[in-house]
Amino acid sequence: MKCIINGRIVLEDKVLSGNAIIFDEKIRAIVPLEEVEQSKYEIIDAKGNLVAPGLVDIHIHGYLGEDASDGNADGLKKMAAGIAKNGVTSWCPTTMTIAKEELVKAFDVAREVKAEKECYGAKILGVHSEGPFINPSKKGAQPEEYILPPDGDFVLEHADIIKLITLAPEMEGAVKCIEKVYEDGRVLVSMGHSGASFDEANKGIAAGVRHATHLFNAMTGLLHRNPGVVGAALSDERVSCELIADTFHVNAGLYKLVAKAKGDKFCLITDCMRAGGMEDGEYTLGGQKVFKTGIQCLLEDGTIAGSVLKLNEAVRNLREHTELSLAEVFACASLNPAKAVGEADKIGSLEVGKCADIIICDDDINVFTTIIDGELLKM
Repeated sequence: MKCIINGRIVLEDKVLSGNAIIFDEKIRAIVPLEEVEQSKYEIIDAKGNLVAPGLVDIHIHGYLGEDASDGNADGLKKMAAGIAKNGVTSWCPTTMTIAKEELVKAFDVAREVKAEKECYGAKILGVHSEGPFINPSKKGAQPEEYILPPDGDFVLEHADIIKLITLAPEMEGAVKCIEKVYEDGRVLVSMGHSGASFDEANKGIAAGVRHATHLFNAMTGLLHRNPGVVGAALSDERVSCELIADTFHVNAGLYKLVAKAKGDKFCLITDCMRAGGMEDGEYTLGGQKVFKTGIQCLLEDGTIAGSVLKLNEAVRNLREHTELSLAEVFACASLNPAKAVGEADKIGSLEVGKCADIIICDDDINVFTTIIDGELLKM
């Protein structure tokens, strides 16, 4: 049994001082420090730093030169180990619009890695399949030649590993696909890469869309007579929304608006690609050349192609550009995404009985220690 002392514990609704967290693979107790008989435990001294829930990234394509669409087990493990150093303890490897057989291979590999018992890094919750049922007019960096008509049977065939799927609700057959997947209940349906009108987006929500992929990016924007996908996502309380808070994809001045509109349905994500954690230079995404310069990743034609954001950096950016409390900011990268994908009973907050997924970081959200299911990872 282990015990963290001398930390400021970030709970769901407050920051607690003068207490200790006792855990093995689960959190067993959060008690006043004076009640702890320290000789009974392996002591971890937080040295006055923040003790927060492990972060949950439900939209990340790649990191450290690897990509979830490659269908490579070692690559997934390398990514999992890398993002764990940024405080991520659970994640959804995110595929994009690629050839169908390659997509199935990526699903198969993610399934195999998820089933392994070895603690290699952040835990795979399931795959986020971003595409292939998207609108070519809003494809962004997704290869158009692999876009397919919406197919609910295909989603359900792989529903044991697909955790959420991004599709365009206005495409022919999309509403029936959404209804079928929603009725099954295993896969979260998200709208994104969509040219839908406000009415079309709302029809998708009525059919079962409950999430919006990287809000504002690759979707119809918010105009006063044409509220678009953004307006539908912000105004419907059933829909959770992702945001790439790198200050490039979305102007930081909008973070407050999204936070006020969505509350506990505001989810920070990275949308990171294989250039994440790497030097500036040329990389690939879906077989296309991508050029990384600082926080920007662009295709040859200038189209934005994912990000190189780290989730702890997103937490820092949200804290700097909103008036949210520390607990609320962390929830946007832990409890809120865990709720969105139906995992909040196990992860996302520091509660007795939940997995001991814990990070220790400073006030600038620089991560020193990552603990997954009670195991300290090498940093």
